[in-house]
Amino acid sequence: MRVLSVVHGPEARAELFQPVVERAGHSLDEWSFSWDRDPPRPLESYDAYLVFGGAMHPDQEVMHTWLPAEIAWLETLIAERRPTLGVCLGVQLLARAAGSRVWRLDEPEIGWIDVELTGEAGDDAVVGSLPARFPGLVWHHYTYDVPAGAVELARTGRTTQGFRLGDACWGVQFHPEVTALQLDRWTADFEDPPPDPTGLRAETRRHIGAWNELGRTLCDAFLVAAERLLARTA
Repeated sequence: MRVLSVVHGPEARAELFQPVVERAGHSLDEWSFSWDRDPPRPLESYDAYLVFGGAMHPDQEVMHTWLPAEIAWLETLIAERRPTLGVCLGVQLLARAAGSRVWRLDEPEIGWIDVELTGEAGDDAVVGSLPARFPGLVWHHYTYDVPAGAVELARTGRTTQGFRLGDACWGVQFHPEVTALQLDRWTADFEDPPPDPTGLRAETRRHIGAWNELGRTLCDAFLVAAERLLARTA
């Protein structure tokens, strides 16, 4: 498969997912709607899409004038049942593309927080590959309404953490793609500091190994689901 990684800044890229995609025998290109250059190949020529996070927020189209174009493109992916996985900002933009509300939380949700799968996640091909409950890395200032017709797949005590829309589009609010080095950079970012940097670093040392295994599992499950969907629609 030809996979496109859509990014929104240098600190939220494919990270852990890239070697998983390549080890499975697929190719991975990276591109951003914010870049002043064309994608490596026509957007419609890819077989699957990964849409990652970023420092911006899903309702900041006045500041980030490329956001409406990306949301319109996501609307097309949903309508055409193209295999798509959105992460953090990616899931928020998918929710917007599906007509749902997004809004800023009173307090951001940042840190290693227990994520619980919903009952509907048990037979889901992608998120259902994860344990029923796990400590997950979350880092977000916004949340969203689960789109009409979508199936909610995961939650924390405060917010929704994932959904499936139709049989081809998934989104997760948590960060299955993060690496220890990436989290070190985020934690040191004075523009978006976590509430307790020292505590977060200590928790990361405890959790990151098992978390990366879950991240690889989730990415593999999405790739398999995408292959099956492509085979059915060929």
